[in-house]
Amino acid sequence: MRLWSLHPKYLDARGLTALWREALLAQAVLRGRTRGYRHHPQMQRFTAASAPRAAITSYLRAVHAEAERRGYRFDAGRIGRAGRIALLPVARAQLQYEWRHLQRKLAQRAPAWLATWSATSAPHAHPSFRVVRGAVAHWEISARGQPRAAPQRRPANRRLPLSAAKVLRSQPV
Repeated sequence: MRLWSLHPKYLDARGLTALWREALLAQAVLRGRTRGYRHHPQMQRFTAASAPRAAITSYLRAVHAEAERRGYRFDAGRIGRAGRIALLPVARAQLQYEWRHLQRKLAQRAPAWLATWSATSAPHAHPSFRVVRGAVAHWEISARGQPRAAPQRRPANRRLPLSAAKVLRSQPV
């Protein structure tokens, strides 16, 4: 689960869709409709808010607004009802950490999308957050006190084409 502190405009289609699903899951967690992910580190800033359900609702509304701006059809009826809330704090260092993390992900799966943001050095925060001074969030820090490296994708477990498999079997061992 990753509930980005970055503005959703930086996410490619795959990332925005994943964010929508994960934020809906977070909403279900905060409503008590699922027991999984209750203690997930990404949930901490929402559970710490004075009105956690309103905080995730506000977050989802911004994700939905970005999807609409792009012409996507996310179901707004899935977003809970809540009034306005105070913005959640996010440290500038956390925003920069997430920006580097997203850049690595986009370099792998959507280089053309990443190129549209190549001039961005100070990304905007998600509309539910206000940027404050501070360090990378503690859930991003490894046991050695360093920000965790982005997880590396494992190569797909692909089968060899039949012709390659025959060649390998015919070779002496």
